[in-house]
Parts: sequence; C-alpha cells; structure tokens
Amino acid sequence: MAISGSAHPGDPSGDPPGEVASSGPRYGRGLSLGAQELPLLDVSVLEDLEEQLGQPDIAWNFASDYVSMWGLRQSRIVASIGREDRMAALDAVISLKVSSAMVGGLRLAHLAERLEATVRNGDLGEGADLLAGIAVHGRATVKELRLGYMRTHG
Repeated sequence: MAISGSAHPGDPSGDPPGEVASSGPRYGRGLSLGAQELPLLDVSVLEDLEEQLGQPDIAWNFASDYVSMWGLRQSRIVASIGREDRMAALDAVISLKVSSAMVGGLRLAHLAERLEATVRNGDLGEGADLLAGIAVHGRATVKELRLGYMRTHG
C-alpha cells in the first residue's frame, strides 16, 4: 500500500482544495506534519481489494457503505467524547480507523489512530481538539471516494 504522494495533482501538500481554515493551522488542530505527507485517498487500496476478491463490486459496495456511514461514525465519536464515555469513544474511533484504512483513507486513518491514543491515555480534552481535523478529513475522504473511486470504478 503506497503512503506517499499527493491525492491532488498539482497540490504538493495533498490537501483538498478549498478546505483551508481562515485562521490557525490547516484543518484545525491535530494534523501532524507526517500526516500531511499521507495521501487523502490511496485508491490502490480498493483496487488491491478488488483484485484479491476477484469481484470489483464488493470493493465498490464497501466504499459506498463507508460513504453512507460517515455521518454516523463522526456523530458517534463526537457524542462519546462529549459524554466523556471512553469505552464508546474507543469503539467509535477504532471503527473509523480500521474502515478508513480499508478504503485507503490514509490521512483520516492516521488521525483516528492519534485520537485512539489520546482516548486510551484518558485525555478526552485533547481528543476533542482532534475532532475538527477528523471532520474535515472525513468529509474530504468521502468526497474523494465519490468523485474518484466510485465514479470511475462504478
């Protein structure tokens, strides 16, 4: 699985166009310099899944389910951190981390991994700081799946 390069040709940061915050760091807090090196979406992950399964429609359906479940996943994370429910937050963020990695959402999977670590350490305040970056990268990942993978592989 390739983890370098830009998801957007011509944009060396790989950041989706038009998603820059008006003040402060790009994408809110929590995006490390290493994460900026990761592509927003690595379509080869889903293409590899298509090849391994021998049935492209299964990978496409997985991507479609990921897209349709994004809002629910995000709201579960936000709600559990807001309630300071560490176990529910871990469950929600691990689900996001694993599913994001499986669709090739490498940047979002990295952010979810960071959020998982902060929740495990009991620092739900820092976890709340990561939510803005997760929200932005989640929306951008869903958009890339729709416009990139699902449109060309559907």
